[in-house]
Amino acid sequence: MSRTGAIVVTFAITALAVRGAQATPRPLPFTYTTETLAQGVLEVEQYADVTPVKGVNANGNPTWYAGTQFQTEFEYGITDRLELGLYVVYVPTPSGYTFTAPMTEVTGVKERLRYVLADPGAWPVDVGLYGELVEGDTEAELEAKILLQRRFGNLRVDANLWGEYELYYAPQRDVVLNPTAGATYEITPSFHLGAEGWMRVEFPDPAPHPRPYAVGPQAYAGPALLFNFGKVWWSTGVYARVTEVSHTMQPGDPYGPIWGRTIIGFEL
Repeated sequence: MSRTGAIVVTFAITALAVRGAQATPRPLPFTYTTETLAQGVLEVEQYADVTPVKGVNANGNPTWYAGTQFQTEFEYGITDRLELGLYVVYVPTPSGYTFTAPMTEVTGVKERLRYVLADPGAWPVDVGLYGELVEGDTEAELEAKILLQRRFGNLRVDANLWGEYELYYAPQRDVVLNPTAGATYEITPSFHLGAEGWMRVEFPDPAPHPRPYAVGPQAYAGPALLFNFGKVWWSTGVYARVTEVSHTMQPGDPYGPIWGRTIIGFEL
């Protein structure tokens, strides 16, 4: 058997061996579902985001580069309907640049709870509540989400009503709205295909006049897919910006023309 064939067979055997676990995969990378881990179950998730943006290099020239941010999350089921999440976030600054664009996350740590109000299917729409604290290198944040979900057979529709209050370590306060929504279809138990959209808009205090591109609203939409093998799962989405599509990116502008996010999860 060729090396490639051996790798494929090994991967398939491993995938079949871990099915039936209690992980909670994210079929939509930006949208939380209302499923929580079972009591006593621990899961690790690794996020990576990338978007093309512009900065100023050491020679003083505007240059495109890949803006990135990374999150590692540890999830634990406190009860079957209450889940704790602890995050470590790293937003690297590319070397060789004197001016770069901000990302949607900040380097630091986060703590959150997700609670589901009723068992799945007990209500016409499943409802969950999500609260989070962020301690970053430039700001602290309070974040809240209302999680909504409805299943129609193999089709699942999810939405997050999402808001943040950002307290910068400076005389500035921001209210941020970041709603998300999408749908996924379970083609097989191991493969889900979907579409997702998300939007971000900031309301700084003091308010700038006129409103710059950086505070939005900016919205993205695109396809998402999930490979679910039980203990191990992989979710990926690629999104195009659907607002201000004719905008000419300037150094320091966030929200590149496309945005990608991938998440790998593993139940310990």
